[in-house]
Amino acid sequence: MKRVLLAALAAVLLAVPAVQAQKLNKEAIQAKLSKSDADIADAKKSAKAATWLNRGKVYYEAASAPVKDVFVSMEEMMLKLAVGEPAAKEEVTIMGVPYEAWKYPYCTVYMNGGKVATFTAENVFPGAVETAIEAYKKAYELDPKQAEKVKAGLKSVSDFCIQWGETASKAGRQVEAADAFELAYAAQSSPAYGEPDGMCLSNAGLLRTMDGPTNPASFVRGAELLNRALATGYTDEEGNIYYYLYHCYYGQKNNDPAMVQKAKEALMTGLEKFPKNERIMEGLIALYTTEDSVGDPQELVAMVDRSLAENPQSVDLWMGRGFLFCKLENYDESIASFKKVIELKPEDFDGYMKLGTVYAFKGDALQHAMNAEQFTSQSAYDNALAAVNDVYREALPFLEKAYELNPKDVNTLQLLKSIYFRLRDEEGMMDKFNLYNPLWKAAAGME
Repeated sequence: MKRVLLAALAAVLLAVPAVQAQKLNKEAIQAKLSKSDADIADAKKSAKAATWLNRGKVYYEAASAPVKDVFVSMEEMMLKLAVGEPAAKEEVTIMGVPYEAWKYPYCTVYMNGGKVATFTAENVFPGAVETAIEAYKKAYELDPKQAEKVKAGLKSVSDFCIQWGETASKAGRQVEAADAFELAYAAQSSPAYGEPDGMCLSNAGLLRTMDGPTNPASFVRGAELLNRALATGYTDEEGNIYYYLYHCYYGQKNNDPAMVQKAKEALMTGLEKFPKNERIMEGLIALYTTEDSVGDPQELVAMVDRSLAENPQSVDLWMGRGFLFCKLENYDESIASFKKVIELKPEDFDGYMKLGTVYAFKGDALQHAMNAEQFTSQSAYDNALAAVNDVYREALPFLEKAYELNPKDVNTLQLLKSIYFRLRDEEGMMDKFNLYNPLWKAAAGME
């Protein structure tokens, strides 16, 4: 019976003609907003929490009205039923991703694969979100006993702003997205709501960082937002917030050379807390190798070694040291560091993978030097080639172990098949290539 009912419901839905235009009654919504404005102008009504709760509700509804019936992953048929036929359609590309843009009077929906991928909306009632937040906070101020209702209202506003930030970001509107995440945090910043989530500020700062190269003012705003996020005690799991802060400071160096030092300080703080973060290490190495005022790269080595002297059992510090020396192209020290990682953590995939990779980098460097050399005899060439192959061969047991620990890692498989192919003239090596090459293709989605 249930299956029959569902089939009947589907038939009814298909039989309903699609609405021809997006419906949004601006006049009716404006009337509610005007009535709320009049209510708070009335001394008696404005003294009641209920007046402000209602104001928060009507202004939130006004803000969300243009996209209240749209959501990501919505099927094409359901979109037409909910919002109507678009006024126009066009093919667009945003940040390298192709979409079909469905244009409605108050929003644009970007379709991909027959589903809603993201959307943007017209700001029909400017300032509605801010007004809703202020209203809910006022309600709590007047009557703390309304905390649950205030929290529910603020959560609706916050959730809407987070969705707005996510969809605007995907649509390439970074500043709009950043402002939306900042509003989400503002909605959460009430005793009635509870603990606000610093991730909203971090997301806003990241989006401003992304906008900085084309809009330098965003670097300034991004730094402010990221520092506010850190002040709340928030850091992402890997510590990338310090890497974004570095970019915000460094992006301001043309106007203020002192920002180079602040960029370094941001990375140093991040490295102290997240020593194996490769982005932070890359940023520091870039600074040390491009900015004379930063100092000698050996200062960075000394800092890591001082930390290791205090905590020699830290896998993270040894990992960071290995990455640092790899970037400095001191492969022997890098190898020694990663060997310490697997000594301390014998089943660590990253340790084995990075150790094998550094051996491969060392082999590449030797091969490059060999290519630039003029050999006077075949035997000299053969000896040099054998020395290079010996280094590549040293990578194999570590990469084999990495494969054992994570058989689906594409990079491990690619290195294994590449090195075995290089050594294919040696006994058993071609068999190994024939084993790993199809595994790599499968993991890379080539089969």
